[in-house]
Amino acid sequence: MNADPAAQLRLLDLQAVDSRLDQLRHQRASLPEIAEAASLEATRRVAEDARRDARIVVDDLRAAQQRAEADVEQVRTRRARDQQRIDQGVVTNPKDLERLTGELASLERRIGVLEDEELEVMEQLEAAEAVLTEREQEVAAHYERLAVLAASRAEKTAAIDAELAQVEAQRPAAVEGLPADLLALYDRLRVTKGVAAAELRARQCGGCRLTLDAAELQAIRTAAPEAVVRCEECTRILVRTAESGL
Repeated sequence: MNADPAAQLRLLDLQAVDSRLDQLRHQRASLPEIAEAASLEATRRVAEDARRDARIVVDDLRAAQQRAEADVEQVRTRRARDQQRIDQGVVTNPKDLERLTGELASLERRIGVLEDEELEVMEQLEAAEAVLTEREQEVAAHYERLAVLAASRAEKTAAIDAELAQVEAQRPAAVEGLPADLLALYDRLRVTKGVAAAELRARQCGGCRLTLDAAELQAIRTAAPEAVVRCEECTRILVRTAESGL
């Protein structure tokens, strides 16, 4: 393939534009906020699960506390009723009075047991509520950090997108007037190599960074200026300049 040496030189300008576009797109896709947010989302889900479990424990203990309070209140009501019957002299039969007095003692003991159980549930509930508060704070901290990351990512992405638009606006001028076959070769190489056109500088390929051997250099020296030469190692287009060392 042949192409005007000036057109070949313009490939370096086009490659500079495309390389900058590649850098910006990679930068946008590789913002540290993206990786941190993804990791944080995973730990947030774990924290959400832990909060849900803690909430279930608290709800169960609150229900248990309500049951314990109801049990104590029920026995207290019965004790008060029996005590009232004794105080009012409703029960006059000695045996019935003895039985009622014994029942009062039993109810008193039962109240003590139930109050102890209620106290134990209250202590468990207090501890569980402390755990729930901690889990809720953890989840809130995750959401706060995610919001910060989202804002930072949006700000950086906007800046990158603005530069992308500026650089993309330069490409039509860089492509305009280039021979169709040369541009087609460049585009094909871009798909597989990323860098399609590289400067031959100081006898080194600017694409693969390898120094050309003597035979390859001699072939390039003797090639016509309009000949499109390629690196034997990486197949990229080698653009000759005054710095090529030929």
